[in-house]
Amino acid sequence: MRLTSDGPHHAVFEFGDLKVVSLRDGYVDMPPARLRDENNRPLDELPDTVPLVDGNLRLSVNAFFITDGTRSLLIDTGASNAWHSTMGSLLDALDEAGIHRADVTDVALTHRHEDHVGGLIAPDGAEAFPALQRIWIGAEDASVFTGRLEPVRDLVVPLTGPVAVNDRVTALPTPGHTDGHTIYDVSSSAGHLLVWGDTVHVPSLQFDQPHASWELDGDQSQARRARLALMERLTKPHHYVAGAHLDFPGVGRVTRNGDDGYSLEYLAPPAP
Repeated sequence: MRLTSDGPHHAVFEFGDLKVVSLRDGYVDMPPARLRDENNRPLDELPDTVPLVDGNLRLSVNAFFITDGTRSLLIDTGASNAWHSTMGSLLDALDEAGIHRADVTDVALTHRHEDHVGGLIAPDGAEAFPALQRIWIGAEDASVFTGRLEPVRDLVVPLTGPVAVNDRVTALPTPGHTDGHTIYDVSSSAGHLLVWGDTVHVPSLQFDQPHASWELDGDQSQARRARLALMERLTKPHHYVAGAHLDFPGVGRVTRNGDDGYSLEYLAPPAP
């Protein structure tokens, strides 16, 4: 898997016979106290390797477009104008990458939170993807399609158990952050890419210390078990990860680091 081109809001990776486009929606700043130990207490001290911006953790917000040149799938949609003003660049990122909104027929969502589903509706209130046919989401999270998201509710395909979204992408339930949290296993001639949402929030800490949890995980123990299992799976040959909150462009490979930790090696340098 290799980077072939990029810009301020997008990065294109060749992944065997597939193309993966990382799309930058923006970022959100969160207090360090969101990081928790195994007893749900704020961590006593953060290592120097965890950068802070004005005392806050800065979380990148990414989405990913997967295509074989004919069929395509957009995984997550960013926030649009549904949350902080530091997000909402997805449509600009698509334009920058040369991807037409009308070409998006399928969207797969990792979970129900605003920074992942909000981009289904453009800032002007219109549906962001006029040719959209299906929205895949874990069944337990499908109740989010009310209010602002009501216009696209009839397109929802609730996922229960492992499900083939197409012949290249399989949805895998990974509850913990939310009940319906789902990752997507993308298979190409070059291997597997696991696209996850909120499995990891702070990559500078949670790979080395995967037991560190996030305050907003619905079930921290369950989320921790899912994170550990996925990191171990990613140590297999020809396995890669793309993460919604990994530093943009958010694509890398994982190796073991000692007995209890892991290391993430980005395939492209994180953007400033």
